[in-house]
Amino acid sequence: MPERESTCNQIIKKMNTNDKGFNTKLIHAGAFEDEFGSATVPIYQTSTFKFKSAQEGADCFSGKSNGYIYTRIGNPTIKAFEQNIASLENGYDGIATSSGMGAISSVYMALLGAGSHIVSSDAVYGPARGVLEQDFSRFNVEATFVNTSKLENIVSAIKPNTKVLYIETPANPTMEITDIVACSKIAKEHNLILVVDNTFCSPYLQKPLDLGADVVLHSITKFINGHADIVGGVIVAKDPEIYKKIRHSMVYMGCNMDPTQAFMVLRGVKTLAIRIDRAQESAMKVADYLESHPKVAWIKYPGLTSHPQYELAKTQMKGFGSMMSFGLKGGYEAGQKLMDHVHLATLAVSLGGVETLIQHPASMTHAAVSKENKIAAGITDDLVRFSVGIEDVEDIIDDLKHALETI
Repeated sequence: MPERESTCNQIIKKMNTNDKGFNTKLIHAGAFEDEFGSATVPIYQTSTFKFKSAQEGADCFSGKSNGYIYTRIGNPTIKAFEQNIASLENGYDGIATSSGMGAISSVYMALLGAGSHIVSSDAVYGPARGVLEQDFSRFNVEATFVNTSKLENIVSAIKPNTKVLYIETPANPTMEITDIVACSKIAKEHNLILVVDNTFCSPYLQKPLDLGADVVLHSITKFINGHADIVGGVIVAKDPEIYKKIRHSMVYMGCNMDPTQAFMVLRGVKTLAIRIDRAQESAMKVADYLESHPKVAWIKYPGLTSHPQYELAKTQMKGFGSMMSFGLKGGYEAGQKLMDHVHLATLAVSLGGVETLIQHPASMTHAAVSKENKIAAGITDDLVRFSVGIEDVEDIIDDLKHALETI
């Protein structure tokens, strides 16, 4: 990503990280030195910024100056985080939001209008689908949900008024993988904007903008922060005009990130690669264990050769990640018993943290999706979603073993 000039005179970039490695970018991209020489990006916990003169204030509001005005519009701590993630994703610039849904809603609001149409992966985060079906539909925005891992489904769903192709890969919670390069070609042929939810991979394992996407977004609550202590979202655009359009929507909707949120995520993201390396190494062992267990009916993990898109995952992703879904012989009742008898794994929604998490999407994260649509998207009642943490893998497997024995 090109380095952007500072928006405050007293802020000086620490270094140009364009030619640096990923771990160096994690720690240094977007960072700056303030007038006191703080070793970390400070928290600018202020709602408003004072001007040195009336003219400076007028210049800021007219756009002649890029100084800070009001934290809903911009803040040095938040900007450091936005530029950090933009650097990791090789994008133009980032837009930080108060939640993952804030990021998704900002993208929808900016890129869709009355009478427009969006094609989306059917197995996406439940509220990402729900807000289109229940809210944007009230403003005559159409949405078609298909299994985007089958490219012919995408092509068949495109209409003359289609504006956006929105994919989540791997899909939540089915772990279906969609070919980003192929989707980029389809999007260009039909003049669509390709948006990729990269939450399950993070920029460490997958870089959608490098593969042809126009916009990438994350729930940073998950892997990017990684410690289950903040909620947030981020959007990175490849094109300056698309970036400006989305930022404009975000600012006017008021779903900006808070400076303390940004500070927390800047701290969490520094260990992203180390955390993911550890978690996905363990996930492979957990997946092997579950695949061979007699009480497990099926499992989907991109690192298993039994995964339908295993070869695509090897090509598109740097690693297989730490997310998986599986079903038990005995269906939902067996899964419920398993979830009630784990002790190390936490029964909770969310994912991508240092702790191992387990949950039931059909009755939890995707409860708002109709039964018919859940079945069509492969979100079956027996599906258990498992996010492998960084605990000792022997303890994770032992926890599953004892819980499985209760079934």
